[in-house]
Amino acid sequence: MTATDHAVEMAVVAARAASDRKAQDVVALDVSDQLVLTDVFVIASGTNERQVVAVVDAVEEAMHRAGATATRREGKAEGRWVLLDFGDVVVHVQHAEDRTYYALERLWKDCPAVPLPADARGEDPAAARAEFGDGPGDAAIRLTGEM
Repeated sequence: MTATDHAVEMAVVAARAASDRKAQDVVALDVSDQLVLTDVFVIASGTNERQVVAVVDAVEEAMHRAGATATRREGKAEGRWVLLDFGDVVVHVQHAEDRTYYALERLWKDCPAVPLPADARGEDPAAARAEFGDGPGDAAIRLTGEM
């Protein structure tokens, strides 16, 4: 069984909201084969407690506008690892240190990734341009093939 189209759409809404608040390394995993209670985990990192809380607030607001309400919220007061349960989508926003320590992606490594659009992955736009060669002068290099 795979995640429903609705769950994937809601995961993208949550991921975009997290990315808009500068969350890092935003990923979505299809956990529907492993869990009966939810279809998709969205995982995002913040660099400090204030950012974690800001990301959580943005995700809740965006999901509410999309018609989803969190049935459960855990950990917001501490701002280290916040879990938002929207039924078919569960969002984990973790402090970067906690994300490294708990390694949710490693625990759920058998679950396929849900493709997210570039604006929902929490990528640094400058780093993405550098990775794909879209910086100043790169167009000339691509055209001539010379470095």
